[in-house]
Amino acid sequence: MYYSRIIETAIRKINDTFPVLIVTGPRQVGKTTLLTKMAEEGRKIVSLDNPTLRAFAKTEPDLFIQRYAPPVMIDEIQYAPELFDYIKIYVDREKRCGDFWLTCSQTFRMMKHVTESLAGRAGIVQMQGLSNDEIRGISFPPFTVDITELTERLAQTAPMTLTDIYGRIFKGSMPRLYENPDVDREQYYESYLETYISRDIKDLSQVADEMSFLNFMGAVAARTATNVNYEALAGEVGISAPTAKHWLSVLVSSGIVALVQPYSNNALKRVIKAPRMYFLDTGLCAHLTRWSSAETLEAGAMSGEFFEMWVVSEIYKSYLNAGKRPPLYFYRDSNKKEIDVIIYQDGTVTPIEIKKSSHPKDAVRNFSVLKPIEKDSGEADAFSEVSNLKVRVGTGAVICMPSDLIPIDRKNWYVPAWLI
Repeated sequence: MYYSRIIETAIRKINDTFPVLIVTGPRQVGKTTLLTKMAEEGRKIVSLDNPTLRAFAKTEPDLFIQRYAPPVMIDEIQYAPELFDYIKIYVDREKRCGDFWLTCSQTFRMMKHVTESLAGRAGIVQMQGLSNDEIRGISFPPFTVDITELTERLAQTAPMTLTDIYGRIFKGSMPRLYENPDVDREQYYESYLETYISRDIKDLSQVADEMSFLNFMGAVAARTATNVNYEALAGEVGISAPTAKHWLSVLVSSGIVALVQPYSNNALKRVIKAPRMYFLDTGLCAHLTRWSSAETLEAGAMSGEFFEMWVVSEIYKSYLNAGKRPPLYFYRDSNKKEIDVIIYQDGTVTPIEIKKSSHPKDAVRNFSVLKPIEKDSGEADAFSEVSNLKVRVGTGAVICMPSDLIPIDRKNWYVPAWLI
């Protein structure tokens, strides 16, 4: 069974406006499947996973471009970086949009070549696994706390129970697990890790110990939805803090982990500056942390962290699928006051709390930390020294498990998690 992908619209727009389309993202999230389905008649499809074609591309890049002349899709372009200069020569000569479609599972190896050879010539989109909307066969724009829009979603969306959500969290977002229900989940993720480490990580000279890297992934998974602490990660795995920092950057570049940065504004004092890390595939994270079922995960010690991770990853993917950079931040200060997610765009700060319960008490109490930066309409201190630091604070949300959209007060709402 094929699942329609929301990101297709963003891909078509780039195809119509850039000579080169680059689709990045982790392995097995459906990049090749989607582009193959979208490919028009006459577009050649070449995979550099094939060792013969890879050798040809590396040793004779000019002849390779002649043999597989555009329109062409080249899968796993990172295996032959020698092609980039010749792609640049070709697109500069032909000046035609949509000639090259490239996929890449190793962004950390590719971006240097893109910035050197294809700057201004390539449109890049990052693809992740299936979103909750895609699994349900619906398509919504990127998540915002717009009550009118959320009310419309409510009418189009079937409710999900806590059991439904943890079943989704435990299974993860890899298309293969949904396209074929007979695939064994545990064997799938073991194979996924083996492929990722042996084919991607092994190529990096900076990662000499594959087993230590696997242990490092487990340590990161155990700390998902927490602030990054390189010393703690390093100590658990037995590596140096600089190595932990580099290895985490590899996971981020691979699209496996997202770092959400703290919201900063000079009018806010004592803000913690360490980013927060989230696995983007909850199933892989559950596998690495050794949960055996959705039921034990929901009842376990990491239940709240997994719920938060799922919500954040769904919001994150909703922006990626629209071809946009996710405008996500969080807040934590030295007094341990936290706001789980802040969406900051168009001069508006939107605070969001994430709670597993149905009607959590006092969930919006920390939203008051934003008061020093809130711009009031008709504010009198328009020329004061802090006026340029003021922003609009939008409608707040507590994403949790109520049966309906429910107002908390004039400014904040309970929002069902299945509406994201």
